[in-house]
Amino acid sequence: MKDEANTRHEEEAVIAMLMMRAKALGEKNAEEALSYEAEDSVEFSLAPPLVSNGKDEAGLRAWFDTWEGPIGGEVRDAKLTLGENVAFWSGLTRMTGTKTDGAEVDFWFRQTLGLVKQGGRWLVAHQHASVPFAMDGSGRALLDLQP
Repeated sequence: MKDEANTRHEEEAVIAMLMMRAKALGEKNAEEALSYEAEDSVEFSLAPPLVSNGKDEAGLRAWFDTWEGPIGGEVRDAKLTLGENVAFWSGLTRMTGTKTDGAEVDFWFRQTLGLVKQGGRWLVAHQHASVPFAMDGSGRALLDLQP
């Protein structure tokens, strides 16, 4: 019973951290958003380059500056797998909002987060986001798919 209670407590801690991180991202608060990442985090994001290592506050701020107002989102089909000091989360994530050039953004992407427990805190150590692409030879990103 103690193990079940501890597991539930850890699951709640991870989910709370992810919710606070999502809120900081939506509010375009780079410093707070990055406070939920491990110092040596690795990111495979939708935008170039192929990989980013470590926290990049200037890069995140620059991306936030391309948005007018908050960045919206929602999650579907989330799954958390929890170990003692490592965990991973996966789900379908929707990003919505308006870019500074007036473009409306509304698409779903796949996201996986690898988490580590360091100093009693759960932190994001690995991020991977992707969208499917057309297999017809065009290589076109399929941004119109919905769960």
